[in-house]
This record gives sequence, structure tokens and C-alpha cells, in this order.
Amino acid sequence: MTHRRIPRRRAALAGAGVAALVAAGVTFQSANASESGPPPGARTLSAPAAGKLASTLIADLGADTAGAYYDAGSRNLVVNVLDRDTAAAVERAGARARVVEHTLAELDGARTTLAERATLPGTSWALDPVGDKVVVTADRTVSGAAWAKLAKIVDGLGGKAELKRSKGEFKPFVAGGDAITGSGGRCSLGFNVVKDGQPYFLTAGHCNAAISSWSDSSGTVIGANERSSFPGDDFGLVKYTGSADHPSAVDLYDGSTQAIARAGEATVGERVTRSGSTTHVHTGTVTGLNATVNYSEGTVSGLIQTDVCAEPGDSGGSLFDGDTALGLTSGGSGDCASGGETFFQPVTEALSATGARIG
Repeated sequence: MTHRRIPRRRAALAGAGVAALVAAGVTFQSANASESGPPPGARTLSAPAAGKLASTLIADLGADTAGAYYDAGSRNLVVNVLDRDTAAAVERAGARARVVEHTLAELDGARTTLAERATLPGTSWALDPVGDKVVVTADRTVSGAAWAKLAKIVDGLGGKAELKRSKGEFKPFVAGGDAITGSGGRCSLGFNVVKDGQPYFLTAGHCNAAISSWSDSSGTVIGANERSSFPGDDFGLVKYTGSADHPSAVDLYDGSTQAIARAGEATVGERVTRSGSTTHVHTGTVTGLNATVNYSEGTVSGLIQTDVCAEPGDSGGSLFDGDTALGLTSGGSGDCASGGETFFQPVTEALSATGARIG
């Protein structure tokens, strides 16, 4: 199959700094759609349903796709493709197709180059399927020779990457939403899970790295660490003290909770909600996937990138869409007064690695 490349320009997503938080829809027109709207066969989908369809199409079409994202305005899945034949297959499946310049392999190659040559403290990068590029962010500590080196590497990647400057700083903050405390500080509980018939909960790995046992807001010990993965990943598994059932729900800080029934994969463009013990509940949009953040403590990869704000103490807290668990708060920049950006460990990876499941 011959791939036809169509050059284009798009506004890039704004970059921002990140700090580990232990205190511990934009509508985009399909390039192939008519001016009057999406093709008649485009299905109206919820974001979780769009994520499932995206996974199926990308697995079936392989190298002929180049990523996907969710158009929250029209509630359509948009799949990047390389030629009209593949576009037709995407549209028959009920999604919108958009012909782009760069293959997913090319963008992954750019990320590999960055990992090999640009793993500098204070930097991050994430795949942006809307912009058809990798967005690289440098925080305020990256200056002088380090900035020049980074700019040269990004320039060498051509249109496959774009460099942004953040006003924030990438640093850990040690300070399903509820506060959990230990001798090293405060974090947030992510999701209650079950393993081998016993109750556990997930939180951030950088929280577990500093704290071995956890108490609730009253000071009662509720659990002890069983596993921690940080850096590389950012998840921790804690076993509850005792065998009482713990509901699979997230605190909405208004006297109610959101029941969690399943875990799912995030999709760029998806509207999401975050719950944490410092700033409680905030919403925003997924802006990137497979994000890499270079903390001074080490590199964490495979993260979900969003524009949801967070602050110290929100680490480990829940990222979700309705009753679907998506992520655990890893890091971010800014605050919930001026705004910011956050990164999340995907829940599906944490569950797979620990052998746990949503209860």
C-alpha cells in the first residue's frame, strides 16, 4: 500500500511544568470530513467507548494508523491514518479518519531519540495525536547549555517534535481522593481494588517510596505497603489492615461518591475528573499519552497527560471518567488558582503489574 503524505500545520498544545504531587472538548475538524460536519457514518460515542474502538482499530490496522483522539464536541473518535484506503476502513467502523504526515512509528522513533539524548532533569515529552507530533516541555530549571542541547535535538527531529517552555518546576511534592498519611507526609488514595480475594488500594509509587504504612484522616492505621514502583512507573499497592470490604468508589467531596465499575484506557480529548485530598475535585481534558517526565529522582514513562490542576497532597488520587478508573496522580505544575498540568499513571498498567482488579 502506498502512503500519501499530506503536510499540514496545527496549533500545538501548550506545555507546562510538572511536580510529583505527594503533599502527598476542544473540537478539532477531521482533515477528511466535509465542511458541514463529520461523515454520516461517524458514531456518537462516550469517551470510554471511543477508547475501546480506538484500541480495536489500531490493533487491526497496525502501521496504517498514526494515533487517535476523542472529539468531545461531536462525540466522535478521530483516527489518524496515512492514506485514503485506510481512511475508508476507519469510516466504515464508525470513526472519523484524518490523513496526517507522520506515522506512529516515526513519532515513537522521535520519543526514542529523546530518551537516548534528552533525558535531562526538568524535561518531559508526550505524544500529541492532535498535533501529529511529540510535544517536548522544559521547565524553568533547564537553561544555558542544557536548553541549547535540547533545542538542537528537537530541531533535528524536524516536524515530528516541538519544544515548549514551562514556568513551573519538575519536583516531587511530599506533603479514590481521600487523604492517607504516614511518617513521610500525606498523599491521596487512588482506587480500592481486590487481589486474591483480599482488599487493597492503589496510590502513587513515589508515595510508597517514602511511607511504609498508612493511616486515614483520623489517625487510624489502615494499611501497609505491599509493592511500590518508582521511578520507571509510578504506582503503589497497599494492603488494608483486616478483611472488611471497601467499596470501589471515589469521594466527590460534596457528600457523595462516584461508583467505579471498571478500569479503562484514556483517550486524547476525553473529559476527565480528578479527586485528591488537597484540592478535592477538578475536571479537564486528556492532552497527551505515553508521556515521559524526567524528575530529579528519575524518569517515569507511559503517563497520561492532562490539563487538570493539582497541588501537593493530591498524589496518588483518582483520575476517572464516570464509572471508569483511568489513572493515579503522578505529578503536575501550577495550582488550582492559576491552573496547571498533570500526569497520571495508567490504572490498567498498575492492575496488570500487581495482579489486582477493580472490586
